[in-house]
Amino acid sequence: MDVAAYLERIGYEGPRTPTLDTLRALHRCHMLTVPFENLDIHLGRTIVLDETSFFDKIVRRCRGGFCYELNGLFAALLRELGYDLDLLSGRVSNQAGHFGPEFDHLVLLVRLEGQPWIADVGFGDSFLEPLALDGKEQSSGGMLYFVDRWPEGLILLRQENGLWSAKYVFTLQPRRLEEFAAMCVYHQTSPNSTFPRARICTRATPQGRITLSEMRLIRAIDGERTEHMLESEEQYAEALMEYFGIELPNLAWKPLRHW
Repeated sequence: MDVAAYLERIGYEGPRTPTLDTLRALHRCHMLTVPFENLDIHLGRTIVLDETSFFDKIVRRCRGGFCYELNGLFAALLRELGYDLDLLSGRVSNQAGHFGPEFDHLVLLVRLEGQPWIADVGFGDSFLEPLALDGKEQSSGGMLYFVDRWPEGLILLRQENGLWSAKYVFTLQPRRLEEFAAMCVYHQTSPNSTFPRARICTRATPQGRITLSEMRLIRAIDGERTEHMLESEEQYAEALMEYFGIELPNLAWKPLRHW
């Protein structure tokens, strides 16, 4: 891996020693620069689980991706820098409070000086820095998070409007990247997955978050949310370039699927 190119892509200029401070800084830089996006699905491009493909897309072509791509590549970077880590399988909570199947989400477990941490740069609107698995509430990006025990492992909770909301559940069983292949296909093709239904591109900012959800441009700044409807695909392409650095000119989007 070209580590220097990756670090340049995420705007990181600090030390490369595998410490907690380095991990926190890398995680934050990643969240602030590389968007969570599913645009390839809507361009009819197949996403495969291959670190070389991840690097070409995210680093060379300045794109983003979804969890398998973003956390898959981040794991490769951390290993290059000397971190001890595992890939973990997560199951994401839906609006009805039900959890998805195994390998629904890819999250990272990083071990530092005997303390386990979860890192996750592939979940969209989530924590900016790694969370310790120490049974304590933790603040990140102005939100409170808590990793609690759950009958089948651990559960990530976030406080929203004064209530704790489940984000995903996971176990500490180490996984291999190829084990996520079937669910990677599922999330590109299944009517039960949200990804084929609408284009999404979102990135954390120092003040909040910027999101393109189909033709809605959503800004969250210091807790204040505003929305603006774009009027054309030309405006959509301009917003992709202005806010995410993604240039996709003159490309034919696949029609939205309505199952």
